[in-house]
Amino acid sequence: MSAALTGDTVRPFMGGSSCTPEDGREYDITEPATGRVLAHATAATRATIDRAVDAAHDAFAKWSRVGAGDRSRLLHALADRVAAEADELTETEARNVGKAVSSVRAEIGHVISTFRYFGSVAGVIGGRAGRIGGSIDFASYQEPVGVVAQIVPWNYPLLMAAWKIAPVLATGCTTVLKPDLATPLTALRIAELAMEVGVPAGVVNVVPADGAQVGSHLVAHPGIAKVAFTGSTASGTEVMRLAARNLSRVTLELGGKGANVVFSDTDLTQAVAGAVWGAYSSAGQSCEARSRILVHESIAERFIDAFIRVAQAVPVGNPLDAATVVGSLISTQHRDKVHGYVQRAADAGSQVLLGGRIPEGDGAYYPLTLVRPHDSATEIVREEVFGPVATVETFTTEQEAIDKANDTRYGLLATVWTGCGTTARRVSHQLDFGTVAINHPLTTFPGVPFGGVKHSGFGREFAIESLHDYLATKSLTAWVSPRTSSLVDTATLNDN
Repeated sequence: MSAALTGDTVRPFMGGSSCTPEDGREYDITEPATGRVLAHATAATRATIDRAVDAAHDAFAKWSRVGAGDRSRLLHALADRVAAEADELTETEARNVGKAVSSVRAEIGHVISTFRYFGSVAGVIGGRAGRIGGSIDFASYQEPVGVVAQIVPWNYPLLMAAWKIAPVLATGCTTVLKPDLATPLTALRIAELAMEVGVPAGVVNVVPADGAQVGSHLVAHPGIAKVAFTGSTASGTEVMRLAARNLSRVTLELGGKGANVVFSDTDLTQAVAGAVWGAYSSAGQSCEARSRILVHESIAERFIDAFIRVAQAVPVGNPLDAATVVGSLISTQHRDKVHGYVQRAADAGSQVLLGGRIPEGDGAYYPLTLVRPHDSATEIVREEVFGPVATVETFTTEQEAIDKANDTRYGLLATVWTGCGTTARRVSHQLDFGTVAINHPLTTFPGVPFGGVKHSGFGREFAIESLHDYLATKSLTAWVSPRTSSLVDTATLNDN
């Protein structure tokens, strides 16, 4: 059971058990929606990281040789355990992040699907063979790269942990995963569940730690073969710099500033509901939030009026209330940062059409907010606000819509709303985003690669393409002679 629900102190998990870090800082984990203490915790130190990497290295020697069938079985067993503990994990995550319990339940389903998907594709890892000319056979195969450093943010701590851990288990790598200090509870529980279903000790190690000092030590550690990072673009840039010291592989899933492009021939009711969800789900604390709404001028006023009515009806409040759709932000400090964007936009002449005021009372709540910017170059349009704040602008031509949508340094996810299939295909191919959704607001599906371009990073999650980043290709060549008539015979001579 989670320490959050028992009152215990949570500690880093490595080598198969919780440990007390040397000189680790003790701190309280709070519930964003109430400000009350949820759990006590001890942060990992640089020495803790060293121990965790050593544990992962020790485990890699045997785990990397476990067959794909056994790894698949363990992934499906882990999915079963998550399903069995769904209620507890849901409550813990909702209280730790401040996210509506209804949203967390959906995320738990996604976590289960993630483990099942990678359990199903673990067996596709393979290679190829052939003959070069008439005298040399060749074969290539894929092997796990080694110990992987994985860093996940506070907005989806359980889901992102699953996205990172699943390909590690599928490929035979091992991991040292660092969750955010504020939201480590469910990631630690996943590590415990992995052990309980039979994943060997040291394969999954979870070390809540400060990012600037301890996280940077993990990324730059000489024992790390690959780094998988989800977080801000600024932090991703630093991760690349640190990983370069050891030429470690890097994949980055970074910030976003996605667009909802709404054409005049769309189903207005569908587009409004989808745009509200795309902008405000998870209180807008999502890199894939489509917070820039671009509407054809001929329907702009009708769209805005309907959007405001729908947004005003969205229940905002206690994350544990089943009726709540949008909970609190992660902290009052972050709430104040979000409000600063709105206030500066208003001071510069932008219109705040909805929300935009900090509510009275406890908790890190912020209302759903809609801003009509005074200029497309204003900060609130260009920067990732990471809160329930959307902007709305108009366009007159298809090309203007494409240009405005692409006029951002980010490129993670966009949505196109139109009743014309030809328009949808033509516009989608010209949008510079890793994923383009057509006439729906949803973001990820099992087997569909998810990731960004430009300053939204590189690498793909939640699909078979993810496996490639955790595998290295090795080639064998053999001279064909009467005594060694095939590569298989030659290779087996050195089989360990």
